[in-house]
Formats: sequence, structure tokens, C-alpha cells
Amino acid sequence: MNKTLNMTAGRPLPLILRFCLPILLGNLMQQFYNMADAAIVGKFVGTGALAAVGATGSILFLVIGFVDGMCAGLCIPIARSFGADDHPLLRRCLAHAVYLSVFFAILLTAVTSLSLQWLLTAMNTPADIFADSRIYLRIIFLGIPATIFYNLTAGLLRALGNSRTPLLFLIFASCLNIVLDLVLVLAFGLGVMGVSLATVTSQLAASLGCFFYIRKHYPMLRLCREELAFDQKITWRMLLSGLPMALQYSITAIGSVLIQISINNLGSLLVASVTAGLKIHQIALLPINTLGAAMATWAGQNIGAGNLERIQDGVKCGMKIQLVYSIGIGLLLFFFGKAMTLLFLDPADPTLPQILENAQAFIRANCCCYILLGTLTVYRFTLQGLEYGPLAMFAGIFELAARSAIAIFGAPVWGFDIIRFANPAAWVAACILLVPAYCAVMHKIRNKK
Repeated sequence: MNKTLNMTAGRPLPLILRFCLPILLGNLMQQFYNMADAAIVGKFVGTGALAAVGATGSILFLVIGFVDGMCAGLCIPIARSFGADDHPLLRRCLAHAVYLSVFFAILLTAVTSLSLQWLLTAMNTPADIFADSRIYLRIIFLGIPATIFYNLTAGLLRALGNSRTPLLFLIFASCLNIVLDLVLVLAFGLGVMGVSLATVTSQLAASLGCFFYIRKHYPMLRLCREELAFDQKITWRMLLSGLPMALQYSITAIGSVLIQISINNLGSLLVASVTAGLKIHQIALLPINTLGAAMATWAGQNIGAGNLERIQDGVKCGMKIQLVYSIGIGLLLFFFGKAMTLLFLDPADPTLPQILENAQAFIRANCCCYILLGTLTVYRFTLQGLEYGPLAMFAGIFELAARSAIAIFGAPVWGFDIIRFANPAAWVAACILLVPAYCAVMHKIRNKK
């Protein structure tokens, strides 16, 4: 029996929390095996290998962020069709989502593989970690089809309100990833190559699990010949939903790339510091990111059903959830973030005290501003669910402008002291656009109705 969750009826807060919980647990599992990657590399291969993986973070965010955003955007028309109870349109949207996913899988794999050397050179990747960074990224880029496959199948299930099943397959994949890490790194001595191979293999396993589950439990998604026919209007609608969300992630990532270049210029020691701090930061933000996925599905299903008041009620609940969480996690990291970074570092490393001080400075600069990030997440993903993706994308341009200003003008003068405030500055810039944009969109929809 499938576990679809209809979000067009019932109390908003319990529904949003019920939808969020499996996604959050799945994201925690994903971060857990990412932590395992970092811990195994940092402790058993060395600080240099940890820095090599960390130096690729912004490039991965640029590419994988595009993939994540595109797949999430492609699933929004599906959520809207499900909310409107229009199953024939839902299946046609699904067919075109598959077509576009295959196209972008081929395109992105080819482009990233061919431009890998240039990307690392353009980012001023330190010479002592250049080779390991190239090996790690090459394998991850060759695994882009598996990444798209998983994101599309998991996104499809979530669009139908089923956030539990992707969790179960992700738990399996997380366990598989850790086992492969230990085997490939410790037993076979493959270093960063082993970590990247484990990541791609486990993600492919999760995507196959979701695919076969959908085939067995969702007969309403089985396509007939007529529904497979190419439709230019549906393709355009899917692109208008998927591309702005993908570009939003990528535009944000470009700013991160510029910041990463500034960090790389300061040496591998600081790269390791920021990498350790980012691991804690990424774990802390999982509930906020999860809330974003819930808001997109909430808005998509309810706009399909024509429930404007429920959309607003959901936004209010989302804001309450993020406020409570942002304050709590911010206080925790402000006082204990430094100790948490020891999970990713070698206690015998002679540079450990300096790395810890830098990591603590980075964490504190970010955790004090989580309320801003929570706010932009609620409004950004609600706009995405309403199929107003270009507005959310423009917020990404505001973020890019803030990060670029710090990277180009601030970093050469103040160095790490200003770089650590790049994320908060970007969040402020995005909120300036997103909050009034949401109000304007709801006013427009209400007038049309």
C-alpha cells in the first residue's frame, strides 16, 4: 500500500511536521554517511585528503545543486496535478520529467567531465591537494546520472506526499556507503577514490530501490502510449518549473565558488578549517532544508486544489517552526560547535589548535543568522511550489551579488575575517526580495481567483 499524503485537508502544522520527519531522517542519514566520508578521510588518509575533498565542495554545490534543483522543480507540476486530482495530466508531466532528466544527465556528465581540469585550475586549488581533488570530482561527475535518477524518483514520491519510502531506501544506501568506505579506503587503500566510488554506488542503489517501489505500488503512474507523446506546452511548463529552481541553486553556488577561491588562496590549512566547520553547518541546516521541501509540496498541492488560505496557513506554520529551531540550534553551535569539529580532525595533527579556532569563528558567524536562512527557505520554496520559480531564482542573484562583493572586494583586504560572513550577507540580500515577492504573488493569485 502506498503512503501518499494529501496536504489539501487537515491541520497544517501536524501535516507539515509529518511530511518533514521522514525527509529529515533521510537527510540526516545522508549527512551521516557524508560525515563518515570526511571522518574516514580525515583520520585515516590525512588532513590533506580532507582538504582535497573540501576544496571541491563549491564545485559540487554548483553541479549537484543544479541537479537537485532541477529534479525538485520538475516534480512541482506533478504535485500540483496530484492536488487537482488530474491523474492523466500527472502522468504526462511525469513522462516529460523523464525526458528532460535523461537529456540533462547526458549534457551535465559530458560538460563537467570535459571541464574538470579547467574548473580546479580556475579555483586556484592548492597544488598539494590538486590531484586528489581531481580524482574525487571525476568519479562524482561520472555518477551524475545516478544522482539525477535518485532525485527524480524520490522527488516523485514526495510530490505525491510519500516522504517515508525514500527514507527507507536512503537508510539502506547510507549503510552501504559506510561499509564501502571502510572496505575501499581501509582494506584496499584507495583514499579519496574509494570515498567517491562508495558515494556513487550507494546513490545508485537508492535510486533503483525507489524506481522498483514506484513500479510496484503506484499503478496510477503507469503510462499508456498516448501519454508518452511529446508535448511542447508541457515541456515548456516543466522547464519553467525545473530550470529556474536549478539555476537558483547554481547561481547561489557560483557565489560559493568565488568564496571557495578566496579560501583556497589562503592555503590548505584554512581550507581544512572551513571544511570541518561546513560539515557542522550542513548538519545543523538539515531541518531548515527539509522544511523547504515540505513548503514546496504544500504550496503545489494546495494551489492545485485552489486552497489559497491553506497556503498562507502553511507559511505561518513554517515560519513558527523555523524560528524555534533556528534559535535553538544557533545557541547550541555558538557554545559547542568547536568541540563538534573534532569529529573530522586528527587529534595528533600539530596544526589542530589553529584549525579549531578558525572553524569556531566560521561556525559562530553563520549560526547567529540562521533565522534569516529559515525565512528565505520558507518563502523561496513556497514560491517554487506556486510555480513562480523565476522570482525565487532572482533571489539567488541577490545572494550571488552579496557573496561576489565579499569575495572580490572584501577578501583581498580582510581575508578570513570577512569571508566567514559571506553566507549571512547572502541571506540578508535574498530576504530583501523574497518576502515582498511572496506577498505580491499571493495578491495576484487572489485577484485572479
